[in-house]
Amino acid sequence: MNSGSKRAIYAAFFANLGIATAKFTGALITGSAALLAEAVHSLADTGNQALLLVGGKKAQQKATQQFQFGYGRERYFWSFVVALVLFSMGGLFALYEGIQKLIHPHDSSSLEIAVGILIIAILLETFSLRTAVKEANRTKPKTMSWFRFIKTTKEPELPVVLLEDIGAEAGLFIALFGVVTAHFTHNARWDAAGSIAIGLLLIIIAIFLAIEMKSLLMGESALPDEQERITNALVADSSVQRIIHMRTMHLGPDEILVAAKIDFGTVLNAQDLARAIDAAEQRCRASTHSRLTIYIEPDISR
Repeated sequence: MNSGSKRAIYAAFFANLGIATAKFTGALITGSAALLAEAVHSLADTGNQALLLVGGKKAQQKATQQFQFGYGRERYFWSFVVALVLFSMGGLFALYEGIQKLIHPHDSSSLEIAVGILIIAILLETFSLRTAVKEANRTKPKTMSWFRFIKTTKEPELPVVLLEDIGAEAGLFIALFGVVTAHFTHNARWDAAGSIAIGLLLIIIAIFLAIEMKSLLMGESALPDEQERITNALVADSSVQRIIHMRTMHLGPDEILVAAKIDFGTVLNAQDLARAIDAAEQRCRASTHSRLTIYIEPDISR
């Protein structure tokens, strides 16, 4: 895990910890369903950031006889767990709380306290989101859209933190709207509607994250531009006639497995062939910032 991802996670962790404490206090005082839904959401986010740090730590373990390619995918697994926590603890709870208040409406109290807590939470969440965007901008190409970046990046932590922060920021404005509208209309169902809207938002984000992390867990290939650089590196020497086929797969965010069958053309003795393979591997490693595990099989075109 790079330092940018860690900074974004720590910023989100401490912001959400403070926000969760304030929201729970406010929910107990006011009885607001939307505020309680947001409090549980922030608590889930705090736990999720801790899970991301656990994944980053576990991914640093050295390869073992049982896991000979290392533990890089631990980061994908724990990011998938984050999506499950966000779905169950955040989304489903908010839906349940909103439906309960819709069935059994009751007025909230202390509007000033609720609004004050929500405004403070919005400011803290804005700081967390700003940090995540700043760190993501270090790796995101300027011409790439944010949606494309979230879909294609192999670093799981930044998309998770970004989407959680966006969901939290949107949820806070929804909660603020629900609380204020319920107070001035004297209709508690607005507060309930706010809680339901927050739940649906979190469920959508969680499903999107789960789909993306599932794809990474299954083993995505390297990005097209990275595959192109590796291909160009392989054929950069005259000893390589052609690449018969090549397969790539991410073993972790910054490690790629490369398996290639190569036609070296002229008949080479064992020593010359070994030197040609070694040189091809060196060119590949020099072509990318990712760590490469390379297997090259010499063959002839048929």
